[in-house]
Amino acid sequence: MGILLSALRGLDRTGIDPVAWHPPTPPPLTGPLAPSAELDGAERWATPGSKGPEDVAVDHQGRLITGTDDGKVWRFDAAGRATLIADTGGRPLGVEILDDGRYLICDCERGVLRVDESGRIETLTDTALGRPLVACNNSAVGRDGTIYFTDSSSKFSVAEHRTDVLEHGGTGRLIRFDPATGETDLLADGLQFANGVGLSADESFVVVAETGAYQIRRVELAGPETGRVSIWAENLPGLPDNLTSQTAGGVFWVALYSPRMRLLDLLAPHPALRVVAANLPRWAQPEPDHRGWVLGLDASGAVVHSLQGGAGSYAPITGVREADGWLYLGSLTADAVARVPAPRSAV
Repeated sequence: MGILLSALRGLDRTGIDPVAWHPPTPPPLTGPLAPSAELDGAERWATPGSKGPEDVAVDHQGRLITGTDDGKVWRFDAAGRATLIADTGGRPLGVEILDDGRYLICDCERGVLRVDESGRIETLTDTALGRPLVACNNSAVGRDGTIYFTDSSSKFSVAEHRTDVLEHGGTGRLIRFDPATGETDLLADGLQFANGVGLSADESFVVVAETGAYQIRRVELAGPETGRVSIWAENLPGLPDNLTSQTAGGVFWVALYSPRMRLLDLLAPHPALRVVAANLPRWAQPEPDHRGWVLGLDASGAVVHSLQGGAGSYAPITGVREADGWLYLGSLTADAVARVPAPRSAV
């Protein structure tokens, strides 16, 4: 296998260097994970002439904010009417609302940006710890203005996320940024495509999704174990994408990009086969099952909500946000944002 792998690497066009791993057996879809249909029939608001509203946030006036794959930042009113706010010239992903009403945008091509309603854009940082950001993805903001954000990979761009997941090299980072000083520090590295970020309500810990490992890690921010990194939620039933800070109801919402893919798990222990898969045409690679799915987790990482949709539901869901009795949904590739009634809190 070593000779074969060496030969395949010589033919590789992607730069992939796969690391063998053995994924856990997917959890049974019973109990809180049993199939359901809450996401079927979600109300959709079109993004005019744009696609890929990857993340969603709700501002202090109850308006929905999102960014699309053409660089545009949109604001929706309560009736679903869209207004163009800005154009980053890159690819906006994660969106947060700052205390002063401005928008914090993680742009995977430009870095961490601050945008106001007039469309003015400031770059807060496009580097961290002396290295350029390769795949700036998602963030959470503390009450003191501290920004916690992910650089999903130090090797592959967000557009190459499939290759990063196939490689399983673990080059993602969770970074803390102080906008007052411009300084960054590292909270966690070695992450498998670091993605969504969320703060606990008391800001004693931060959680970060590892899309390529089907899990979420926790980093302590206060107390005697400050800096400790642990697994908070493991063996999830799908690929975790963006997640939210803990809501007033005690829930961390997690968007699942896709249910677990059997073929991807079968390839995981075999680096040579993953080199082959990475170099196949897109249509021949392991393909996500496009069914909508979001999870709600409590402070311990246990599932308390699981909202699913069937074939043809709004998908793939990459962003979720609870506000004013609704769950607002974003998608990496859809041409609309969506919303469904939020379930009553089970926490």
